[in-house]
Amino acid sequence: MTTFIDMLRNITPDIYQSLKLAVEIGKWPDGRKLTQEQKELCLQAMIAWEQDNLPEEERTGYMGPQSCKSQQKDVPNILFSTGSETLH
Repeated sequence: MTTFIDMLRNITPDIYQSLKLAVEIGKWPDGRKLTQEQKELCLQAMIAWEQDNLPEEERTGYMGPQSCKSQQKDVPNILFSTGSETLH
């Protein structure tokens, strides 16, 4: 019996791309629809494979650096401002 870990060891970049496309469109390459369980397993396999093979910023769900909203600086809108700092 093959375990999930054994299966992950056999995923190639081509298989990964196939899994990713299947999840994105909800179908296998032959047109059959993925079941909810298949979607979940494909996503688990993709995320596990990405962990070992892709840099963090290329992984599923990566959102980049996050900061507290209260620490964000306001950027003035110089195109549509009514003040003297406009460009037009």
